[in-house]
Amino acid sequence: MAIPARTLGELKLQVRESLITRALQLPIQQFIHTQGVSSAFLLAAAVIALIWANSPWSASYDHIWHVPLTLSGLRLPIHEWINDALMALFFFLVGMEIKQELVHGELADLRRASLPICGGLGGMIVPALIYAALNHGKAGAHGWGVPMATDIAFSLGVLALVKGVPPELKVFLLSLAIADDMGAIGVIAVFYTDTLHLNYLLIAVLLIVIILLCRRIGINRQIFYATLGVGVWLATLRSGIHATIAGVILGLLVPVTSSVSFGQFGEVCGGMLEDFKQARAADDTARASRQLGAMEYLIASTESPADRITRKLHDWIAFLVLPLFALSNAGVTFSVTTWKSLLHSPLAWGVLLGLLIGKPLGITGACWIAVKLKIAQLPGTVQWKHIASVGTIAGIGFTVSLFISALAFPDPTQLDAAKTAVLTASLLAGVCGYFVLGRTARRG
Repeated sequence: MAIPARTLGELKLQVRESLITRALQLPIQQFIHTQGVSSAFLLAAAVIALIWANSPWSASYDHIWHVPLTLSGLRLPIHEWINDALMALFFFLVGMEIKQELVHGELADLRRASLPICGGLGGMIVPALIYAALNHGKAGAHGWGVPMATDIAFSLGVLALVKGVPPELKVFLLSLAIADDMGAIGVIAVFYTDTLHLNYLLIAVLLIVIILLCRRIGINRQIFYATLGVGVWLATLRSGIHATIAGVILGLLVPVTSSVSFGQFGEVCGGMLEDFKQARAADDTARASRQLGAMEYLIASTESPADRITRKLHDWIAFLVLPLFALSNAGVTFSVTTWKSLLHSPLAWGVLLGLLIGKPLGITGACWIAVKLKIAQLPGTVQWKHIASVGTIAGIGFTVSLFISALAFPDPTQLDAAKTAVLTASLLAGVCGYFVLGRTARRG
């Protein structure tokens, strides 16, 4: 992912007068926006968690994440602050990405969207069925949602490592992963909510209505909406629905269209700039300042709120929130006994086979049926072998699969089995997907 154009433009001007920007800020931005770097940070955090959990200091790993932390009167263990609060920010970003795709992206056109949507549905249903078949009537039966998820960052990271991949395939995988996220969010909201407190849920709905009304009357203060957003999150947390759902809903509420188009800006700002020059020539500072203020407003209005927030939040999510989540959730203790028990665990096999077999089978099969029924069509340069390769890569569950595991399995033994299966399947899917897609791309 390249540095956002607006951020790059700002940095290039700052470089002229700031040594810190020239020596540190610009190189750091260029590094962190290099393709695959954020995935490397996420992977490194998971590896550190595994090493830590299996080291002589493993007791400290379990202890530190359960230390209670109180913020503004709310007392939760650090692990829950990460999973319930910081991950709500991640899902807030996901909500904005979903809306962006629905309004301006691949999912905006039903004809183009039908292929990744069908693939996404197949990639959720078949893994869930495989898991359910292996765990029917057993203690871990309720974990069928774990193998349904696809990790966008890692999947796109693997795809980016392969040369000669059709550009349409990246768009397909991104749209597929977003459709997959929408399904996973629905599953979390409906099937992994144990109790429901309607009074708190009504408060959350009321606050959302207030946000919509304030948007309608033109209130644009971000701090105002941030405060209401925290209220929605807190009410959702108390309602019994997982608090990350609040992040998704709030993300879907953010406008993804700018109020001033580039064309409108060019037309209006040209006259303002001329008036500014005349004011400067007449030494009329007040008039020149008014034009500058008007131009500042116009410039800000050419960027949608979703683009602005994403630009500000993305790096924090990619390099702090997700690595922290991996560090606190990926630590599984391995031993000979653990591996022996996993070999006989239908829960672990359900997750493993769901991600490794169910994902490619479900995605490829659903896409094939959709094309045969003329519901969808393959993009021009994409072939069936590409779809099958992407299906293999989509078996990288990681972030959301680990997240659903934590919701589905309160029992530590079951949770460790699910986490181990997710990590193993994600590693195998990534490696297999890379080599399969590499061979497919070389053969054309």
